[in-house]
Amino acid sequence: MTAPALLHTRFPTLPLLSRGKVRDIYDFGETLLIVATDRISVFDVILPTGIPGKGKILTQLSRFWFERTHHLVRNHLLATDPQHYPAACRPYTEILDGRSMLVQKAHPLPVECVVRGYLAGSAWEDYRHTGTIGDLILPTGLREAERLELPLFTPTTKAPQGMHDEPLPFSRMQVLVGGAVAERLRQLSLVLYADGGRYAGSRNLILADTKFEFGLHAGEVILIDELFTPDSSRYWPLAGYQPGRPQPSFDKQFVRDYTTSLGWNRQHPGPELPDDIVEKTRQRYLEAYRLLVGAEPKGV
Repeated sequence: MTAPALLHTRFPTLPLLSRGKVRDIYDFGETLLIVATDRISVFDVILPTGIPGKGKILTQLSRFWFERTHHLVRNHLLATDPQHYPAACRPYTEILDGRSMLVQKAHPLPVECVVRGYLAGSAWEDYRHTGTIGDLILPTGLREAERLELPLFTPTTKAPQGMHDEPLPFSRMQVLVGGAVAERLRQLSLVLYADGGRYAGSRNLILADTKFEFGLHAGEVILIDELFTPDSSRYWPLAGYQPGRPQPSFDKQFVRDYTTSLGWNRQHPGPELPDDIVEKTRQRYLEAYRLLVGAEPKGV
């Protein structure tokens, strides 16, 4: 039987730092404890219904990718076994197991590093109306979901919760983080996307686009947050891929489609989700994990 969705963590003896759209973060000085709940958000609004096991799937998939890409760039992951966490966490081991990470604290950089290899989502909408993505001019005649000649680095702002990220010209990004750091972020993002795309292809998936977050630790750029999960990346099945139409994806599209069908105004509070939408979404997250890792996530 599937356990109920975990919407909030309540650890009264741990130092809560913040609650994001999905993750609750606890501060231990030089390290952070990141706990992925089963909350789900669409259009930047957290919904009252969760997706059971989603936090465990995201955490374990990020761990898989962090370990697989550590030779490309240092990341913030220190441990995922609660036995290696600060002693104060021990009373909460059962909840933390499988859905948490102890990470190196870093200074988050105020940009989202987006790489697009295919024309989809908001990029497709922008291209349809303007022929551009952000400040990048694309060739005419491209179709929805078409593979781009070269992957595009299209950074955005990192908006506060409840607000939308905005396209960020590279020249503005250079001002925000410094020229050398901006170049490093672009280089790392493109290298990571290329590596992730090759691996996804070997698992019969297309990595259409993805988002990275980086921070600074001791002056070094390191990878933080999550990595190549269905919440931060758009995966399509390789079989049946055909540009010129939307592609089936391994993410929360069922939820987006359902809430859109209600005529919801995309403002808080969001609508409750029916059981069938919850289960369909849960199965898509599980399927993505199984295809990428070749195993079942722990405790889901």
